[in-house]
Amino acid sequence: MLAGSSEPELNDAEKRTIASMSLSALAPLPPDLTNRFADDPGAAALGATLFFDTGMSRDGNVACGTCHKIDRQFQDDLPRGVGVAETNRRTMPLAGVARDPFLFWDGRRDSLWAQALLPLENPKEQAGTRLAYAHYLKRRFGERYERIFRPLPDLSGLPASAGPFGTPAEQAAWAGMTQAERDGVDLVFADIGKAIAAFERSLVHGQTRFDRFADALAKGGMPAPENDLSDEERQGLKLFIGKARCSTCHIGPRFTDNEFHNTGVPPVADLPEDRGRISVLGEMFADPFNCLGKFRDGGEEACGELRFMQKGSPELVRAYKTPSLRGVGDRPPYMHAGQFATLEQVVNHYATAPRAVEGETELHPLILSDQERAALVAFLKTLSD
Repeated sequence: MLAGSSEPELNDAEKRTIASMSLSALAPLPPDLTNRFADDPGAAALGATLFFDTGMSRDGNVACGTCHKIDRQFQDDLPRGVGVAETNRRTMPLAGVARDPFLFWDGRRDSLWAQALLPLENPKEQAGTRLAYAHYLKRRFGERYERIFRPLPDLSGLPASAGPFGTPAEQAAWAGMTQAERDGVDLVFADIGKAIAAFERSLVHGQTRFDRFADALAKGGMPAPENDLSDEERQGLKLFIGKARCSTCHIGPRFTDNEFHNTGVPPVADLPEDRGRISVLGEMFADPFNCLGKFRDGGEEACGELRFMQKGSPELVRAYKTPSLRGVGDRPPYMHAGQFATLEQVVNHYATAPRAVEGETELHPLILSDQERAALVAFLKTLSD
């Protein structure tokens, strides 16, 4: 058990590490050079409207906000998200998402605005088509759109619903359109993503008791009593940045390295096979809305992440994104398909390091006592607002 006064228990290296994990150490949000509307207030306001609009779905009952609930860290507390149908993955929280170089648990999209488009056409999420969304936007928000973006294309002679996904009839209708017509619809669809992304850039992490504790240490003082960590929480913090090696991946102010790792998380019975990052690389490069595509604003110099990412390493088999741990104590269940119901189960998994069902797990067994495991969980709960 650590002493009640933590400062003598922390060496200078530990203090520097802790200070680097505070929100105060977070650099300003960089501009999105692929989206010239990213910081446009009008685009953000339209994006917020679209984010919560259930009309942005096939059945009129599902919005982005259906799974990304505003009062639940923009997630839904479910093992797997439920849109038009139940999906195969856990809904990720959205605070700080604008800082992620790749999006989704497997990183299948390389920008926030490209990410926003995928659920709109996913048959288990919002299940619509891009032409149906273009008609809806023109009918409901045409004047706002044109004031922010550009004149809308003439959609009067086009079918009510068509796209490269959807029903066979909708796909056939899309194939029957001219290339110029498809390009016009795709441009509107990309703008929808850019508006939603502009709104999502405003979603940030709130300061926590851990941050106030870390800031006090960084200034050479002691935290106020209401911001101090208990003996157990301090022990968990020392384990987190030391013996337990959690901060190898959960690093920095957002507690993530933004990378993908195989940690031997078991698959969920009865779900389709999910091989993680390795399965989506081809899809990412084929996506017409990726950074190298024609709907990107700015030059290709903004596309370094896509051009230089790992493209086929065995390490990507069953590898999933390192999620931010901010707020983690308030949003069970955990992992990419809600495999673990509690933080205690998560810590036990990382300590025991079971073999992966495919590929090689990056974990190694840790000898942690029950008291040390409880301390880690106690510390993780200090990362909630």
